[in-house]
Amino acid sequence: MKWILLLLFVAMITGCNSPGKTNAADEQWIQLFNGENLDGWDIKINGYEMNDNFGNTFRVEDGLMKVRYDAYDTFTNQFGHIFYKEKFSHYRLRVEYRIVGAQAPGGQAWAFKNSGVMYHSQSAASMLIDQSFPVSLEGQFLGGYEEGERPTMNLCTPGTHVHFSGELVTEHCNSSTSKTIRGEEWVVAEFIVHGDSIIHHLVDGDTVLTFSRPVIGGEHKPEGYPVPEGTPLKEGFISLQSESHPIDFRKVALLDLTR
Repeated sequence: MKWILLLLFVAMITGCNSPGKTNAADEQWIQLFNGENLDGWDIKINGYEMNDNFGNTFRVEDGLMKVRYDAYDTFTNQFGHIFYKEKFSHYRLRVEYRIVGAQAPGGQAWAFKNSGVMYHSQSAASMLIDQSFPVSLEGQFLGGYEEGERPTMNLCTPGTHVHFSGELVTEHCNSSTSKTIRGEEWVVAEFIVHGDSIIHHLVDGDTVLTFSRPVIGGEHKPEGYPVPEGTPLKEGFISLQSESHPIDFRKVALLDLTR
């Protein structure tokens, strides 16, 4: 009996100290969005100075961060991004979103039910006045049409390239394997980011896209961008998009994997 109790005790200690095991109670998630206001965030809308929140595009109502266009006469390429104040390198990011309502008048067809998260991004302060998108990696949020498949959490690469299965890929957007989200339900999008090593996109807990070795590259960056082609993307800022379709965010939380 004593031997049995001893073996159980050893097994318990070994299990608690196994490599890779994480106690959920010990995870220190940072709530980037506090549910009350936009403190800690900077806004950059194409054609406007930093923190000119044209048309009250980004707002907080009912505990949600909302992107809205009710003050716009028409959407004329006022692509916007709201940036968290700090940059990160190794982390797990969780964003809960829902795409809602009707697209703003003037929005382009490809921007229907389209938004996303930019990460490993340049800062809001470094963007040009007339720069539509930051140099970054984009986890693209898409809603479905009435028919046909349209996955979410794809990867788009403004001013960047990545590697899939060890091969450099220069296409601007690459599709995930996620299901199509047709309605206005909440979606849990997650990013597991290990610097300039491996990166995973997850939808509702399922891994839908994996790539590695992001670098600066391609035509989708501003003229004179100071970082040389081929430079590894090891860290950067996180921003949420405004691309002409209303969207709500109820959670933006980050687990810093360097701590």
